[in-house]
Amino acid sequence: MKLTIKTLKPRNPLVPAAKLRQAGAHGAHQASRRARREGKQELRRLLTERG
Repeated sequence: MKLTIKTLKPRNPLVPAAKLRQAGAHGAHQASRRARREGKQELRRLLTERG
């Protein structure tokens, strides 16, 4: 008598890592965004003072 055991289908190894990730703000870009905004404000201030 043969005994066959049904195995579970193979799982994608990337799924557990993907499930651990969480959505949220991209903190690495905050510094460059802030610098760009400050530069734009400074330029606008200089232009309004001149004309």
